[in-house]
Amino acid sequence: MKSDPAESIEVSLTGWAYGGEALGRTNEGRMIFAPFCIPGESVRGAPIEERPSWARILPREWLHESAERIAARCPHFTKCGGCHYQHVSYDQQLELKRSIVTEQLQRIGGLANPPVGRTVPSPKAWEYRNHMRYHVLADGSLGLMRFKEPTPLAIEVCFLPEPALQDIWARIDLPGESAVDQVALRQGTSGDVMVILHGDMQHINELAIDFPVSIVWQDGDSWRVLAGDSAIQFEIMDLSFRVSAPSFFQVNTSILPDLVQQVMSAIDVEPGMTFIDLYAGVGLFSAFAAKQGAHVFAVEESGSACADFEVNLEHFREISLYESPVELGLPAIKASPDVILVDPPRAGLSRKALDALSAMTAERIVYLSCDVGTLARDAKRLEKAGYQLDQVSPIDLFPQTFHIETLSTWSHH
Repeated sequence: MKSDPAESIEVSLTGWAYGGEALGRTNEGRMIFAPFCIPGESVRGAPIEERPSWARILPREWLHESAERIAARCPHFTKCGGCHYQHVSYDQQLELKRSIVTEQLQRIGGLANPPVGRTVPSPKAWEYRNHMRYHVLADGSLGLMRFKEPTPLAIEVCFLPEPALQDIWARIDLPGESAVDQVALRQGTSGDVMVILHGDMQHINELAIDFPVSIVWQDGDSWRVLAGDSAIQFEIMDLSFRVSAPSFFQVNTSILPDLVQQVMSAIDVEPGMTFIDLYAGVGLFSAFAAKQGAHVFAVEESGSACADFEVNLEHFREISLYESPVELGLPAIKASPDVILVDPPRAGLSRKALDALSAMTAERIVYLSCDVGTLARDAKRLEKAGYQLDQVSPIDLFPQTFHIETLSTWSHH
């Protein structure tokens, strides 16, 4: 949204808000949210969004600047919408994410004293993403979405993707009137790279390739391999995973061993136990649970991910995979689970999925969430269903951004 320079709001900022902003109140008591700021700073800015009780401003002048502020690494910071915390040291990012998880569980979830642990750091604070999606500008160049704007921004550099993706991104040259509207880049652990072209499949452009990558054209749910392979490979500890072009996989490869170990510890696998994996994806957690002797029931809606799952777990026994939405697949499982893992998308658990989950009455639920707001909402529902929150661990899969992964464990009482 465009700001009106004729208007101005002045505010002293006192805390962090979920979404990458600092917050404070005006002398009249109106709540103000300000991006790219730090609690303790005083700023003046123009409103870009307003409601009777609150407003969001774009800071134009710092009346008082925090001594904790650091110089942003990227020249596009504050213009590009991808990063939110480059002005904050990484140690402070970890602490503020912990405080935001606590605040969300208290305010939205209604939990008086949520047991939130320290944030697990990413081994890499920069150059950690194995998957990037770029928007194609009118001249054929690639860019990222602007901050609070519906249009892409031409970029010269980005410090979030892994180095090989940065190199390939700089070498992609599209014609100005291309049928491609977005370009995604993915890299596996052995260095294999996939370029995914998003656009109208009826108007596939001629392609000239001068570097060794796989190329896939994707149009909605349809996709076609134009060059190379249909999938890339990830070696996570001692297991291998195939990930096809449309399939989801975690974007921070460097932290995956820590994430797997945290999840396996929360599941507490014992040989012969019954484990249900909901939103199972390509089978990352199912594979490690099966390796430790669990009888695995997995539910996944994506056909592509299910095909990958079958390949990734073909060497294990006692595996049952249901290709279905969770709210339909879970009731079809007749086994009595010892523990259920849920790893939903940002929208969290639907009401029907939560009802199906509650009906299973597992001894424990392990909830891996990529959105603390929907986790907090679901926390209130889980408590009403008879579950008690035992522990929450923030895990920093997304350094420099406001996104927070959390791993929470719940016991039935």
